[in-house]
Amino acid sequence: MTGRTEVDSAMTTHAEWGSGAPHLLVSRSGEDRSVFDLTADEVTIGSGQGSDLMLQGTDAVHATIVHDDRDEYVLTLHGAGEMNASSEPDHEGERTEVLRTGARFTLGEWTLVFGRAEYADHGRPFGGREGGELSDQLPQPERPDYPAERAGQDTVRTQEVKDG
Repeated sequence: MTGRTEVDSAMTTHAEWGSGAPHLLVSRSGEDRSVFDLTADEVTIGSGQGSDLMLQGTDAVHATIVHDDRDEYVLTLHGAGEMNASSEPDHEGERTEVLRTGARFTLGEWTLVFGRAEYADHGRPFGGREGGELSDQLPQPERPDYPAERAGQDTVRTQEVKDG
């Protein structure tokens, strides 16, 4: 018995679409550090002129991050680099990973770490790791119908990013 009440079962990580201040902490060799807010539904990362996040020394389009209809941020590596998941490359040699807070990936000499407030991260409900292990947690309710909620809305969001 976990001692959870009906009120506890209302806690989810299904916040409003795009909430939680999604961002990347970007660093190189411990010297160059910046925060890049993920405010568009597709972000290209690389050294090419059209890249949303330009990083010297990377491929023209080294990676993309897509904010999908499930309110997940999905990383696709098009060039060489490390990522948390050891996923196998697809038929085009690309690897993908759903980003969770703390997910780390590299592009050349650059290190990028994804951040999003835990209440909106769609990961573990009931306070994340502090709320108990998976065997002790009840399943979350189904996600909201984010595409229906977004119909007619502008997809670019403005948000404040706080350290941490």
